[in-house]
Amino acid sequence: MAIFKSSNPALQEKSYQGTVLEGISTGQEMTLKGTMNKFGVLMMLMIASTLFAWSQFYKGSDPKSLMYIGVFGGLGVAIIMMIKKQWASFLAPIYAILEGLFVGAVSAIYNYTYPGLPVQAVALTLLVTLVMFLIYRYRIIKVTSKLRTVVVVATSAIALFYLIQWITYAASGSAVAYSLTNSSTPISIGFSILVVGLAAFNLLLNFDMIEKGVELRAAKYMEWYSAFGLLVTIVWLYLELLRLLSKFSRN
Repeated sequence: MAIFKSSNPALQEKSYQGTVLEGISTGQEMTLKGTMNKFGVLMMLMIASTLFAWSQFYKGSDPKSLMYIGVFGGLGVAIIMMIKKQWASFLAPIYAILEGLFVGAVSAIYNYTYPGLPVQAVALTLLVTLVMFLIYRYRIIKVTSKLRTVVVVATSAIALFYLIQWITYAASGSAVAYSLTNSSTPISIGFSILVVGLAAFNLLLNFDMIEKGVELRAAKYMEWYSAFGLLVTIVWLYLELLRLLSKFSRN
């Protein structure tokens, strides 16, 4: 049975293959403290670029340019990092900055329409992350092979659905099943709650992946890579909470 299996493409078994045991002889192995320190650096970089994008919006700049730079630039960097994990020490900070541009632009748009909503979403994101960490830490919910499989399949399905929506919107200007993801109907709200829950369960898998990487003494650069993977999930959780809260605000 595979030791590593995560729905986050940045944190899967193959991500650690070839890195395990690299640091045993040199003392340059992955540690939990090191990973959390790297995650803290990425968060600070992302917050800085988020605030920059936010300020540009309120100075009258078009947020779309920063959104596109953040989305496509971040995607490109993420793909390269998944191929060349050894470059994570400098690619992960670049990704965090690009991600911040996207998050800042999106948050500013939401705040313009629903004042104060991003602050609520940030608070809920921190709360959910803390709760899921405690659930994992005290093994209230154990990360089993069955749980991994369910989360992987469900997350893959959501990712495919979002991709189809984006393609149809780009092609015709109208996304398929738009009302399901963006209206304030009970069904749409239920869908968002489901996705938020799924993002939260991905955190459990991420915590488990990082712990296993530390136990197996993966190479030191995997601290940056693992921190990047955790950042991806937390940003996803934040964006889904932002969408969910906006639906409640319309009612």
